[in-house]
Formats: sequence, structure tokens, C-alpha cells
Amino acid sequence: MTFAGRFTDSLVPDQLDKLAVSFLVDDLDIRRGGCAANIAFGLAQLGHQPLLVASVGQDFDELGYRSWLQDAGVDCSRVHVSSTRHTARCTITTDETQAQIVTFYAGAMAEAREIDVAAVHADTAFDLLLVGPDDPEGMLRHTRTARENGIAFAADPSQQLAWADGELIRELIDGAAYLFSNDYEAALIEQKTGWSAAEIQSRVGTRVVTHGKDGVVVHPSDGDPIVVGAIEGLVAIDPTGVGDSFRAGFLAGVAAGLDLTRSAQVGCTIAASVVETKGTQEYTLSREGFLKRVAWTYGDAAASDIDSALVLA
Repeated sequence: MTFAGRFTDSLVPDQLDKLAVSFLVDDLDIRRGGCAANIAFGLAQLGHQPLLVASVGQDFDELGYRSWLQDAGVDCSRVHVSSTRHTARCTITTDETQAQIVTFYAGAMAEAREIDVAAVHADTAFDLLLVGPDDPEGMLRHTRTARENGIAFAADPSQQLAWADGELIRELIDGAAYLFSNDYEAALIEQKTGWSAAEIQSRVGTRVVTHGKDGVVVHPSDGDPIVVGAIEGLVAIDPTGVGDSFRAGFLAGVAAGLDLTRSAQVGCTIAASVVETKGTQEYTLSREGFLKRVAWTYGDAAASDIDSALVLA
């Protein structure tokens, strides 16, 4: 929602203990989201068949979100549906100064801890389990289950790092095949865990650190860091979901057998489509356009390698 004014004009400093304000907004824009769904959608756009494992409310079907994802190629057969809670959602109101009031409702997300990923894996074997920001107890259970059952997993705690303590973060990342974060989150992980970057690296396989408009640095388990620049010449519309789309692209490249450099290039390319679009799942990819953008930024050899590995419309 957008408020055509300033929030501060409605605030009386010495009356904040009796705060009661309302804002008449100009528009209401409703978008699909959720890190897991965003990543799954991106993987499907790049020709993969991702399995969405998450907890939702009955409104997941009522609002057509399930059918939207299934039509896009996402397997929603293992989604847990709460009988009492709504699907998690976030409401954001922005004023003319770009100040924001944000409210997040966790809802059915709290039941993610009830999902047994080992049972899911036994029924529908998957190559990699990505544990994204979710119900903290659920994240912890899924991570422990993956370690105990020898399931390769990627740690992507992102938004949950702000409140998590060092002990929890250490549990969530230890033994991960991949650790995803942005540069700020990477520093936060070091600060809270008390581990240096080298110590963190010794406990995970590949560490992937995004740097916004400056691209990404991939730290392999051995060898020198790999620096991949972002796509240039973009007209940024909305950064929401860009990190999720990068993860989808990177993992799509890995799953297709591409090396870390090419996988990061795929991630940066799909991220460019998202930042140019309002919404996290409103972008469309064409094979010709995608490969042209890869070639323009990373060269013809990169485009050729990616063309032979990925299935795009």
C-alpha cells in the first residue's frame, strides 16, 4: 500500500504512549511471495521440477496460489495445510518519503515444525534440501534431519538471522553443502557465531555471498573465490525477491551440471529479470532473451554452455 503523505505528520512525540493512527492509502497491490515459493517458481522457469515443502493455510487453495505454482511447474503435493491458521503474509505501507510500516503474520508457518522431511525424502527423493527462512523450530528440525539422514542441504537463514542467536545459527549452517547470504548477513553470521570466515568455510561446502548491484562472490570448498558481476544496464523497478531468484538460478545451474561460475551467471541473469519487474513471480523468461543477456554480459562461451545445460521455453 502507498500513503500519499508522511507518517511523521501523524505522530505527536509526547503522545506516543497513546498511539492510535490510521492512514488512507491510495492503492492496494497484492503479490504472491514467500522465499520457498519464489525459489521454487524460479527453478521451474529454468526447466527444473522443484518440490515445495512448506506449511500454508487453507487460503493457499482459496486464493489460487497452489494452482498458480502447479501451472508454473512446481510440485505442491507435499505442502502441509493448516486447519486453523492462514498462510503467512506481510503487509507493507510506504509513505512519500519511502518510510515503511511493515507487519508480518507468521500464521501457518508455525506448523512447519510438524513436517518430517525424512518421510518426504523417502517418498519423493530429492537431490538437495534448501532450508530457507521459516519457523525457527522447523528450520532446526529440517537441518538436523538432513544431517542425521545424510541428505545434502543448503542453508539459507537470511531474514531469520536478525533475531537468532549464535548457537542456533551454528546449528543451521554446520554441514551445509551450500550457505547462502548477502554481504551484510555474512558479517552477521560471523559476529553471532563467533566463527571467522575461514572457520565458517571449513564447516560448509560452498559459501555464496551476494553483493547486490556488485554481483556475487562464490567461495568454493577449495580454491580461490569466484567473482561474478551483476547484469548491467538495468532499470530497477522492485528489488523484492531478487535474492530468491538468484538462489533459484544458481541451484538450477548446479543441478544442470554447470560449474560454479556459470551457475552464478545464471543466478545473476534471472535476478535481473526480477528486479526489472514489480512482484516476485511476475517475470517471464524466454530462451532467446535470457541467452542474449548472458552473452552480452558474460560472453558467447557462457551463453553456449548455459544453452546446452538449461531447458528454457
